[in-house]
Amino acid sequence: MQIFDPTIFPILAADGLTNGAVYALLALALVLVFAVTRVIFIPQGEFVVFGTLTLAALQLGRTPGTLWLVLALLGIAAVMEAFSLIRNGQTRRGLMTVGVAALLGVGIWALTGWLAPLKAPLWVQVILTLGLVAPLGPLLYRVVYQPLQNATVLVLLIASVALHLVLTGLALVFFGPEGSRTPAFFEGNLTLGQVTLSWQSILVIVASAALMLGLYLFFERTMPGKALRATAVNRLGARLVGISPSSAGMLTFTLAALIGALGGVLIGPSVAVTYDSGFLIGLKGFVGAIIGGLVSYPLAAAGAILVGLIESFASFSLSAWKEVIVFTLILPVLLWRSLTTRHIPEDEE
Repeated sequence: MQIFDPTIFPILAADGLTNGAVYALLALALVLVFAVTRVIFIPQGEFVVFGTLTLAALQLGRTPGTLWLVLALLGIAAVMEAFSLIRNGQTRRGLMTVGVAALLGVGIWALTGWLAPLKAPLWVQVILTLGLVAPLGPLLYRVVYQPLQNATVLVLLIASVALHLVLTGLALVFFGPEGSRTPAFFEGNLTLGQVTLSWQSILVIVASAALMLGLYLFFERTMPGKALRATAVNRLGARLVGISPSSAGMLTFTLAALIGALGGVLIGPSVAVTYDSGFLIGLKGFVGAIIGGLVSYPLAAAGAILVGLIESFASFSLSAWKEVIVFTLILPVLLWRSLTTRHIPEDEE
């Protein structure tokens, strides 16, 4: 155990804020997914892993395995959707769905196969990474969760655990067991008094804050955002006024995947990410979401930043116990919420 030096406090605080900013993004995604679809989305951290490792593969001039996962899910989702339409007597629409999916898949395959070996500029690789990882959200929702949209929260949780294990195994197959880092977007440091911050850390904080602001404006100023808010508040009422639960779920999972992929791109230069890093990263975002009761976005973001700060200070003074300290934080929160929250049966929600 190291003796705490007050002069190190600003450095640890800055490091905690950097990590906490990423955890806050994941916490917001988890709250959004649960509020709209009732899914406790354990694989949220896998989007972070796929974001980092996809960009790392592109840096090496390789075609990332994410491409094959997207194409496989696209084919399965298209067949499921076509079967559903044909069963409802819409044969033409069903066949068109398969055709459009085939053309889209060929386009994605051709674009990725062309750009990957070129070792394009970093910003092009980042856009391609987001373009490959973000579609995983709606595709996974269509394949895994939409058929279960009327299931209980417990069944949805079991599906999430199974999906987490599948995605972890696929990440091992696609990217191997070695950890990977990605290049920093900006080199150099900024000195503020006794604190020296890298420009990469500043970018993480600023980008996270900008994304949170963007989400706020999306929910407050746009019709799709208001539709998601309505679905989160009252799913039955939203359905009665014409908001499709499936469309809301698709949009929600798209946002969650995009947030996760962006988080992976941002932390890639700072952390060596391996195929199984997603669970711990996602779990820290989940602790923040639990602090917010899986309903409050501001409390979830604040809780996630608190997790980042606790992790940073624990890493300095009690490094062997840092994970235990972080995850023990969830126990008093759960106890307090169990004593103060009125439990509502699921069929009355």
